[in-house]
Amino acid sequence: MQGSETLQSKPHISIVSPVYGCVDVLPELCRQLDEHLSTITKDYEIILVNDASPDAAWAAIRRLARKDMRIKGVDLSRNFGQHAAITAGLSQSTGDWVVVMDCDLQDQPKEIVKLYAKAREGYEVVFARRYQRQDKPIKVALSHLYRRVYDYFTDTNSDPAVANFGIYKRRVIDAFLTMRERNRTLQLFIRWLGFRNTSINVEHAARSTGESGYRFGKLLRMALSNIISQSNKPLRISIAFGFFMSLASMVYAVYLVIRYLVWGTPVQGWTSVIVSIYFIGGLVFANLGILGLYIGKVFDETKGRPLYVIRERTWSQSMPFTADVANDDVRPLNPDVSSPDTHE
Repeated sequence: MQGSETLQSKPHISIVSPVYGCVDVLPELCRQLDEHLSTITKDYEIILVNDASPDAAWAAIRRLARKDMRIKGVDLSRNFGQHAAITAGLSQSTGDWVVVMDCDLQDQPKEIVKLYAKAREGYEVVFARRYQRQDKPIKVALSHLYRRVYDYFTDTNSDPAVANFGIYKRRVIDAFLTMRERNRTLQLFIRWLGFRNTSINVEHAARSTGESGYRFGKLLRMALSNIISQSNKPLRISIAFGFFMSLASMVYAVYLVIRYLVWGTPVQGWTSVIVSIYFIGGLVFANLGILGLYIGKVFDETKGRPLYVIRERTWSQSMPFTADVANDDVRPLNPDVSSPDTHE
């Protein structure tokens, strides 16, 4: 059985890949990973996280894991979303370096060699920059629009060519795992942590099978969710607009009084009064809706539910485990890293 000699040793590199709707490419993904990772080290592990894929992904992962003990499978109890699945995989990883990549081979395994070489120059994070994206124009346009809107509301300056694909040092992943927000984006969280990071251009391949799950509606919901969870700028904008409307109303009232006193023009217009009432009422309800979204996010976070639930693993755990009581999560203890005092 391949990889048996590395089972007892800590891997040098861990590969974490969420799996959804790409069962046909999993054997080729693992083959290419073995081909290119072997040029760096034989001590590696591949963690494939089945995020309730609608195809036979879990059966395929189990078959691959039986053939090579360096391939590990994690089966989530239901679909928790890409970033929760990534977090589940990261929590099971033990490598000195961790690579996060998609399973559809658009993130090419051969580029890991370039990412690793750049990281060895002293960087703790190296992002893969897809300088020529091989996606449909509409998806690229929506991605750019999403980034522009997000950057505006969060006062950041992100690169739309950078996604999850990258290599991360162990201490970066350990720090990331202490962040337990339900609305999570790997790249944005990693940037917030502030470790030494850079990005390099990599080749991006065309999708060979399946379709992207990020349709317009999902991107819109994700953008709204991330903006609300990461920024209070919408509240500040609504407050500023409220003050502007109040000031405009006072100026107009003064104008009406002066017009009546100077020129004797009476105030007319039942229709205009009703329209104004409906307009202001609409603004009030809109602002209450924004406030309600923030309260809803607080409510979701205070429930303390786990980010994901693991149904099954393809390997037996040899490391000691501890339960994260606040999140009902289970992660391997890392004796080299102090446990955080609190989790979200």
